[in-house]
Amino acid sequence: QVQLEESGGGLVQTGGSLRLSCTASGHTFGNYVIGWFPQAPGKEREFVAAMTWPGGAAYYADSVKGRFTFSRDNDKNTVYLQMNNLKPEDTAVYYCNAGEQIGNGLGSWGQGTQVTVSS
Repeated sequence: QVQLEESGGGLVQTGGSLRLSCTASGHTFGNYVIGWFPQAPGKEREFVAAMTWPGGAAYYADSVKGRFTFSRDNDKNTVYLQMNNLKPEDTAVYYCNAGEQIGNGLGSWGQGTQVTVSS
């Protein structure tokens, strides 16, 4: 089973940018789908972005379209989520999820990385 490690979170002001990384170990991404699911305090994890591997098709929630961009580095077995024009409502722990299917209870999950956007 693939192990996932996220990094790149931090504290930024409204309008700032961050780039999150999710690196796979123990297994390649193979023919997986990889997704990002932020979880704000007191809320459920929600989908914001996903990418198919190796095809590379990307999908975004309406709330982040035009602000977030999913990319990947095949050689490093790593995917990235570039987050621009961040808003306070983007504040959450961002989890990377990968598998043949993704979502709550599916695939492998990382430990998460905290993103805090100050107003």
